[in-house]
Amino acid sequence: MSRPLHKIVTEQRRLPDWLRKDLSPGHQAAKTDELLKEFGLHTICESGRCPNRNECYSQKTATFMIMGDVCTRTCRFCSVSMGKPEVLDLDEPKRVAHAARLLGLGHVVVTSVNRDDLPDEGAAHFVQVIEELKKISAELVIEILTPDFKRTQLEAVETILAAGPHIFNHNVETVPRLYRKVRPQADYQKSLDLFRIIRRHFGGDSSPAAQILTKSGLMLGLGETRQEILEVLRDLKAAGCQMLTLGQYLQSSTLGLPVEEYVSPAVFEEYKKEALEMGFLWVESGPFVRSSFHAKDSFMSLRAMMFGGQSLRLAKIASSPSAPRNDINI
Repeated sequence: MSRPLHKIVTEQRRLPDWLRKDLSPGHQAAKTDELLKEFGLHTICESGRCPNRNECYSQKTATFMIMGDVCTRTCRFCSVSMGKPEVLDLDEPKRVAHAARLLGLGHVVVTSVNRDDLPDEGAAHFVQVIEELKKISAELVIEILTPDFKRTQLEAVETILAAGPHIFNHNVETVPRLYRKVRPQADYQKSLDLFRIIRRHFGGDSSPAAQILTKSGLMLGLGETRQEILEVLRDLKAAGCQMLTLGQYLQSSTLGLPVEEYVSPAVFEEYKKEALEMGFLWVESGPFVRSSFHAKDSFMSLRAMMFGGQSLRLAKIASSPSAPRNDINI
């Protein structure tokens, strides 16, 4: 039997002290929202009701949600609307790039709704956005957070990798046991396959993957066990994932799944330690952590750690001919 609506709302409001945060929009957030509305663009920061919106905007980071604001799947953790999406907006990639330039963003995260209705599930649209963003500057860091491309995964991943994003992110979201409840149209192994494709087809120092980092994330507090979480981390590492985010699931609407547990900051720290010991190169773990949390800082710090201050020629991975061919020393 499902829980009464009033019960869900009551539980949603009973937040521990470490999850209390001022969510009123700051100056930068208001400015960004105004520009995005003017350009007819969406962000997951707004659609997903992210608690870190002010912080990310002030750090010149934003997560654009492309291909509309209607999803073809019914994930129970997400507040994005589900239904029949509109026809793709072919001018959207240019508007995303224009908005990123006007906002002075240094790190752009591009995500999307699921578009199971499209023949390529939206892969070509991701590529067009990446190409337009690369025209802004060779120094702009581009991170993509993609669906699983369930039907066309191999072709979709290869197509996007050829466009040269700096970080390829796909979230497994939760443990396999909870998929039927949390992500009913998704498949855990299919999500892992995405990382296996990158490792298998683009592995090696001379390949594009040598300059493309892989990343995934999980929400905690949906009823998973510690052992299940650690098993997922081991699976991700074995599949080729390099970066990890762990954050608290928060019910963002009355239709969402109720929170089963509020995980303490100390426990998040324990998971971070375990993940680093497994060999992940970078881990963000805490109650307010989301996929793009400190995204720019983590990218630059990880590059410095991996390459020891050597010049990385980002133009090598498909920078636009019209963009300055600058090396980035980190």
